[in-house]
Amino acid sequence: MTARERPDAATEGTYAVVIPTLGRPSLNATLRALAAATGPKPECVILVDDRPHAHGATPLPADVPAALRPVTSVVPGRARGPAAARNTGWRAALGVPWIVFLDDDVVPGPTWCDDLALDLAAATPANGAVTARIDVPLPADRRPTDWERNTAGLATARWITADMAYRRTALEAVRGFDERFRRAFREDADLALRVLAEGWTVARGARRTAHPVRPAGRWISVRLQRGNADDVLMTRLHGPGWWARAAAPRGRLPRHLAVTGAAVGALACAALRRPALATVCAAGWLAGTAEFALARILPGPRHRDEVVAMAVTSALIPPAATWHWLRGQLAHRRAEPLDRRTAGAPRPPGVPLRPLTEERAGR
Repeated sequence: MTARERPDAATEGTYAVVIPTLGRPSLNATLRALAAATGPKPECVILVDDRPHAHGATPLPADVPAALRPVTSVVPGRARGPAAARNTGWRAALGVPWIVFLDDDVVPGPTWCDDLALDLAAATPANGAVTARIDVPLPADRRPTDWERNTAGLATARWITADMAYRRTALEAVRGFDERFRRAFREDADLALRVLAEGWTVARGARRTAHPVRPAGRWISVRLQRGNADDVLMTRLHGPGWWARAAAPRGRLPRHLAVTGAAVGALACAALRRPALATVCAAGWLAGTAEFALARILPGPRHRDEVVAMAVTSALIPPAATWHWLRGQLAHRRAEPLDRRTAGAPRPPGVPLRPLTEERAGR
């Protein structure tokens, strides 16, 4: 079947659910909600056990509801991140025309299966993917914290794979997710941009899925700066215009670079015994850090722990962002688009990639 052929009417709404997981307790809530949702159940549910060195040694800690047990399989991942785990999952779902990716910390709505069936039935032959609507529950009795606001951004992400349905033929045409994205960041935008470049379109579905805010420590905002290296890879692969095409926020990287430069300048001038210049640079660093901290504190609950965390991490985030951006520049300096790495040469415009065979898919 070519990338533009409509599947047989009897099977076109058939779907598989692929859930990469590290065995988090939230997986059980995801499975319970999927089992309880009204409507046609998936042809198969594939749990990709991506725990490092765990598969075969200890069972995946998943309580699969009775309604899903006959169609649920656990397959070993390679502990190389969610992009690689999703590739393992969709390639194991042989012959199923639609692959629905869910994260292991989402909660499908009570009519999710019915709504998905309507989404897939409404898909045109040109639709390579159908999005979902993501709801992020936030506290009603106070302002959200910085981490809660960060998670709430998932509700407006254009192609988030927390709940995303792809045609198998579209996945085959672009050879799935790019496994150079080792974190749950930008791998979804990269895939969608490549699917669009193949001539498919992405439809907006009506099904709803909740994405609760998971617990996180006070240093989470510093750890998230690793995403700056992934942004470098995205620019290498898709050019500087990818931000606009993906409707992705640019973030504060230019300011972080400036604030970090001011801090480095202050230290360098002090070492060179240039006190006046050191003072100017230090004042720039202090002003930039204070502005950043206030921008994060004012919209939040402003309780003591949040204020202290924002003050400390606002000083740490700019150098962390700069470090990961520089690391990405070095690591991805020779990065090429996935089709070139796989096929060995650029494709002429308009010529689709050959779909993967079972052998080439690692089966």
